[in-house]
Amino acid sequence: MEDYIVRATAAGAQIRAFAATTKNLVETARQAHNTSPVATAALGRLLTAGAMMGSMMKGENDIITLKIEGNGPIEGLTVTADSKADVKGYAFNPNVLIHANDKGKLDVAGALGIGVLSVIKDIGLKEPYVGQTILVTSEIAEDLTYYFATSEQTPSSVALGVLMNKENTVRQAGGFIIQLMPDAEDEIITKLEERLKEITSITSMLDEGYTPEMILEKLLGDMELEILDKIPTRFYCNCSKHRVEKAIVSLGRKDLTELIEANEPIEVKCHFCNTAYKFSVDELKDIIKRSDR
Repeated sequence: MEDYIVRATAAGAQIRAFAATTKNLVETARQAHNTSPVATAALGRLLTAGAMMGSMMKGENDIITLKIEGNGPIEGLTVTADSKADVKGYAFNPNVLIHANDKGKLDVAGALGIGVLSVIKDIGLKEPYVGQTILVTSEIAEDLTYYFATSEQTPSSVALGVLMNKENTVRQAGGFIIQLMPDAEDEIITKLEERLKEITSITSMLDEGYTPEMILEKLLGDMELEILDKIPTRFYCNCSKHRVEKAIVSLGRKDLTELIEANEPIEVKCHFCNTAYKFSVDELKDIIKRSDR
């Protein structure tokens, strides 16, 4: 199945909903960063959330960044997505290995520890919007639910999951975000709360063959569910040698000269996709010449 997000409304637009299947993009991230199973699960959850939250952005050039910093061994995660649901990201320590939690599951909360979730929205204004909350459980979905309630005053339910194969490839990944609009009636709120209690695991639903449409049908099918859109999503990084060259220029003439005098080519890796860009000594000399113009 290809990765995609469905956008929907229900209960006469009192509810808006997003559901996604993201197995391929999470597996692409795993391969790019050679992440351990628990790092794959943590990064995959945040990538899935980033893709859905990116698709909520209205402007063509709008960008959303989700950043988690914690005191656990993974140290942190950064994910960036655009309004087309192209998403990229990385774990600060992609190789972290820890024991399973007491339920026998990958211990994402233990890997992240205590910390802070930041949501940065760049919508073309002078300054980006920045919302921050503490990590309430460090399971990511609950932390985003808390963020929506406290920073955006939008009651929400967020579910995110990554299921791994025994050989540590990604078996399933996906999630949903269900949000109540300000005019939501008490009857609708109660009905939605009861329905959400029936969902035990998003990954088990995906593993049973549920599509994003079927997930929303199960949750909202008897509440005038209306599917509005189907949006493809992918792990995509827009880095290039030219962009990396700009970063090298920012090192300054002194540092560049020292690199040239060492007479060694340099290799620079993109944080987001781990692509390596090599620059020969002659290329470094050309960069200095161009920066002097």
